[in-house]
Amino acid sequence: MAVITLNVNGQDVAVPAGASLLEATRAAAVDVPTLCHLDGLNPVSSCRLCLVEVEGSTKLLPACSTAAAEGMVVHTHTPQLREVRRMAVELFFAEGNHVCAVCVANTHCELQDMAVTVGMDHSRFPYQYPQRSVDASHPQFTLDHNRCILCTRCVRVCDEIEGAHVWDIGSRGGQCHIVAGLDEPWGQVQACTSCGKCVEVCPTGALFRNTDTTAEKQPDASLPALLRTARDQRRWHNQ
Repeated sequence: MAVITLNVNGQDVAVPAGASLLEATRAAAVDVPTLCHLDGLNPVSSCRLCLVEVEGSTKLLPACSTAAAEGMVVHTHTPQLREVRRMAVELFFAEGNHVCAVCVANTHCELQDMAVTVGMDHSRFPYQYPQRSVDASHPQFTLDHNRCILCTRCVRVCDEIEGAHVWDIGSRGGQCHIVAGLDEPWGQVQACTSCGKCVEVCPTGALFRNTDTTAEKQPDASLPALLRTARDQRRWHNQ
């Protein structure tokens, strides 16, 4: 296997050819924040938290979807990047209706944890208080659009792992939202297998089990990587 060498924060690191910059930073033991990325799913670069600086590039690059190249010099935690990440998290909170105190994912929320990571204790942007709906039509699960950050993990795990493709993105701009089936109530989508994988990978309280109440959601984001590895190695477990 071909190996390439690049520099991450002053440290030379060797990774297999074809590896992403995110994989390279991990090989260098550097923690680059992510929200949309999840091992086992294809990257989409939607959250923009993993942006890094690469010398010679005039723009910030998403580490999850940028291939590492021989001789690259990468910086992951410059003042500019810290400010961009904090701003992104502030916008997530300002654009949605995230009331942590009554959320099912409180204390188990990746967005909440990310706010701590980037040092956000308030938003400098005015809260939009959008009018968003809650879909409780499914007998086992609920979708609360107020807490959705459009990471598309649910879309990808349903398509790439379960193969049902129940979820997709509808509308444009600030009206973008997750849709089930042909923009119909989740409980009426016949393609849904009720496997719960979308609930397990959701980083916030947007998708949850109907039996969960405040702070009771405990997702398992490692599921896609486990299932993909088992499938690739033909280790068929009852997942």
